Amino acid sequence: MYEVVGSTERFKGHIFGVVTDQVTMPGGEVAGRDVVRHVGAVGVVALDDAGRVVLVRQYRHPVGRYLWELPAGLIDVQGEGLAAAALRELAEEADLTAGRVDLLVDMFTTPGCSDEMIRVFLARDLVEAPERHVRTEEEADMQVDRVPLDDAVAMIFDGRITNGPAVGGLLAAARARDTGFQDLRPADAPLPPR
Repeated sequence: MYEVVGSTERFKGHIFGVVTDQVTMPGGEVAGRDVVRHVGAVGVVALDDAGRVVLVRQYRHPVGRYLWELPAGLIDVQGEGLAAAALRELAEEADLTAGRVDLLVDMFTTPGCSDEMIRVFLARDLVEAPERHVRTEEEADMQVDRVPLDDAVAMIFDGRITNGPAVGGLLAAARARDTGFQDLRPADAPLPPR
């Protein structure tokens, strides 16, 4: 059941590809399923000593609007660990680094059509990065702000934060804070089994 018995590549790009898999269903029939195969991503809830989180406001062409998001990006550097990728993105998008990094949550972003998973980390003990990253393209006009964590959670519920990884990461961070950060997994915890 749910065995892939054939696959046709429809598109292959730098960030994602699209395939049509032929999958055996519980009744024995075979059905086609279009799947976006994604390289994966990381995100960071960067929490400062004052209880504020770093948010970035960035234009996202597929939805045609600016979104409030977490510092985040692709897993696209060969051999780079996930926590290291998260710290790289934090430096590139917010000019910060962190003395402590823990795992907050793993999320499949759109499991109905894509295998993309994002691992969201909690970064604390923030310090300014030694060098400022030059931002280009959509990142050129990126706005970086620090918002109290409770205000960021309120932004979820009033509709100002709609980016899925930001919603999941901020809610997880608020819960982690409220429980004294005692249930966090280590940054190098294994990925969930497939």
